[in-house]
Amino acid sequence: MVKLGAVTPILRIFDIAKAHEFYVGFLGFEVQFEHRFDDNAPLYMGISRDGCVLHLSEHHGDGAPGAHIRVEAGDIAALHRELIAKKYRFAWPGVEETPWQTREVTVGDPFGNRLTFYENVA
Repeated sequence: MVKLGAVTPILRIFDIAKAHEFYVGFLGFEVQFEHRFDDNAPLYMGISRDGCVLHLSEHHGDGAPGAHIRVEAGDIAALHRELIAKKYRFAWPGVEETPWQTREVTVGDPFGNRLTFYENVA
């Protein structure tokens, strides 16, 4: 029987400093690797936090701005407190209770992508 594994979204970025500020500084991800084919080539970067792995890419054709991904979180209230405590000037997310029995925190990155962190409450 075929068994599928984890999904690793590739999100498009346009500014390395802003990507680091948002994903590492604000969301708390750690850089796992950075790759360029040469010094003048676009960056392809892997980041992770706990079991969540994302790839960020400056390459044309890798993802499109405006993607929206969902990431399951174990304690959404704690994540919300952590993000608010950082006083990141470009995001002040709230917590939403949904009709589909989740609590969610959604943030937009500097490149038009959205990340919704959620926890099931049913």
